[in-house]
Amino acid sequence: MSDVLSIVPFDGPVQAVVTPPGSKSITNRALVIAALASGQSVLRGTLLAEDTEAMIDCVKTLGARVEQNPKESSITITGIGGDLSNAGPTFFARQSGTTARFMAAVLALGSQPFLLDADDAMRRRPMGDALSALEGLGITISAKGETGFLPVEICGPPTNSVSMPTVVIDGSTSSQFTSGLLIAAPCMEDGLRIELRGDIVSRPYLDMTVSVMRAFGAEVLTPDERTFVVSPSGYQSTDFQVEPDASAASYFFALAAICGGSVRVEGLHRNSLQGDVRFVDVLETMGANVAFEENAITVTGAPLHGINVDFRQISDTAQTIAAVAVFADGPTSVTGIGFIRQKETDRIAAVVTELQRLGVYATEDSDGFTVTPGPTNDAIIETYDDHRMAMSMALIGYKRSGVTISDPTCVAKTFPNYFDQMDRLRNGSSL
Repeated sequence: MSDVLSIVPFDGPVQAVVTPPGSKSITNRALVIAALASGQSVLRGTLLAEDTEAMIDCVKTLGARVEQNPKESSITITGIGGDLSNAGPTFFARQSGTTARFMAAVLALGSQPFLLDADDAMRRRPMGDALSALEGLGITISAKGETGFLPVEICGPPTNSVSMPTVVIDGSTSSQFTSGLLIAAPCMEDGLRIELRGDIVSRPYLDMTVSVMRAFGAEVLTPDERTFVVSPSGYQSTDFQVEPDASAASYFFALAAICGGSVRVEGLHRNSLQGDVRFVDVLETMGANVAFEENAITVTGAPLHGINVDFRQISDTAQTIAAVAVFADGPTSVTGIGFIRQKETDRIAAVVTELQRLGVYATEDSDGFTVTPGPTNDAIIETYDDHRMAMSMALIGYKRSGVTISDPTCVAKTFPNYFDQMDRLRNGSSL
């Protein structure tokens, strides 16, 4: 694929049945938990992309044995039983936020120093809250660059004088910090109690983490929405099925809303582990028709209306709704997502800048953005090395001509064949 990709509009309404690739979020949770477990686990329906490859490299460095079967989308992992004595010494998270945040907590289980590093893009993303929480547990953190950022040296294990230590985390930053501590907690000598303060963002990702932990035998209590009590139960191997990626599915749902017709996504349902299935509720509020089945969700296009909506719990689909908003009958304001300024890029500024480049009136708000629909002009869209910018802004080009995506290969982070799959839908194929 070249450095730019011209998006060709669909000739008319889309009619398709789609099964997206496996969930990145669930795959990476299952990978690290299976690595910490005792025995051999089989993960089915896994995603193979740059983010999950980063996690696979790290769990191998932990000492787990990993056997991949790409044709079956399965991975067999022989875990280390929570014992890091044969791990290390250097772990590289590439550009993967989940890998960096999860591994920071997991490496604290060891009694020897480990170096955790990443690509430049991940080095620019803050890690201060996660590292401070570890220091509060008696973990030694040594900055090898700027304080609060990678690379760092981590040396554990936790040292506390109480039977079950407590750590307090700001819930308004990244749920990945909390998920990392949750994942490590069953392998701590005395378990862990986690208390959240402030506004809690991306809560569905925490619920997802707990669900995957329990599937591997962890004992987690949630006495209230701000508290997690994790027993030192360790993990046991299991056979685990990964759901299709709901964030990836949002692009196909949005395609139906924008272009008309219907897209049926199989493998997802109302009670899926992933909070991003709620994206279809937003499309329904905007006017699209949504039908839930036992193991599928169908979105059918209809005239779209502008809305005001809080996306703090489904922030990975905020850029997708920005593209949909271009085709509504009035302005759409998305709020509650100020924290996504510290993702792969400042996703609020990036969305507004690129919509303006297309000629769409868009503004940055205090914790989100507002998009006013209107005509578009020809433009080359910058993607900021952000896979979600490429995939979401391309949606506009599937309805209107003149959209060109810069650096389209950045989608390899989570959805390597995204553009190929969209072209297959154009040709009438189902996925």
